[in-house]
Amino acid sequence: MQNQGLSLTGFHHLTAVTAHAAENHAFYTRVLGLRLVKKTVNQDDVSAYHLFYADGDASPGTDITFFDWPAAPERRGTRSVIQTGFRVGSESSVAWWRDRFRELGVRHGEVAVRDERQTLDFEDPEGQRLCLVDDGKVGVAHPWAKSPVPAEHQIRGLGPIRMSVPELNPTDRVLTEVLSMERIGAYPLSGESGPAVHVYRMGGQGAASELHVAVEPGRAPARPGAGGVHHVAFRTPDDAQYEAWAERLEGMGMPTSGPVDRFYFRSLYFREPGGVLFEIATDGPGFATDEKPGELGKRLALPPFLEARRAEIEAGLKPLEV
Repeated sequence: MQNQGLSLTGFHHLTAVTAHAAENHAFYTRVLGLRLVKKTVNQDDVSAYHLFYADGDASPGTDITFFDWPAAPERRGTRSVIQTGFRVGSESSVAWWRDRFRELGVRHGEVAVRDERQTLDFEDPEGQRLCLVDDGKVGVAHPWAKSPVPAEHQIRGLGPIRMSVPELNPTDRVLTEVLSMERIGAYPLSGESGPAVHVYRMGGQGAASELHVAVEPGRAPARPGAGGVHHVAFRTPDDAQYEAWAERLEGMGMPTSGPVDRFYFRSLYFREPGGVLFEIATDGPGFATDEKPGELGKRLALPPFLEARRAEIEAGLKPLEV
């Protein structure tokens, strides 16, 4: 099947797992300065929060989200996402964050150059592997006025995201032939040697459009858990493109979830050959569908099909404030 002009426009969101929702909320809002833009539940498991943290405008491409599950810690390995990048606007911002992490006792590495960009690796309290990347102010930023982080140093969005697979070719075929990404380079996973990381670019700009694929053939598969990533989602602008993607994946023999309406966006899930769960999600209708822009994240938001169960659902959730 031909591409028909389809192009993913970058990352939509990344969803990870926390076993401690209140502590997770404190870290991502108070330490990283992100905005809680949607406090809802996992639509397939209403006993668990689904928390969305993003920029000041709740823009697609800026969300890291968490399922609150009482899971054991992730066992790290291949067939998984192994690091989530957050973009900042300058080398001075990277240095500012290094100093902030030192002051607050956040686990972090040293500032280093990776794939020709200044980066700073760090972890959240559950060992979620993260990094800050100087994106050179590519694209538009939407700071949050109430963030504890100064506007010039705030996180601008996701990217790049790095995943690990045991062999490259099957994943490469899906990324290039099915998802129309372009393979643009490679760099070593660590130091001057080690497994190669291959860089794939979508239709967006800069680090926000780059998926990095590490090849680790001798590594055991990851065991999912807290501090790990559940799936990564890519952006498509509208329903017409979304439906074209669903048709394209079916036509190329890729098993998928079929269309799923998440109320705030439409989703399509499938697993690439290396074992990582992918999602294609629409930019709209967005998080302001059921809340005013200035009120996002302040109350438990439920899609219409769950609203009748509000009292039951609220009774099963713990407070987020610590």
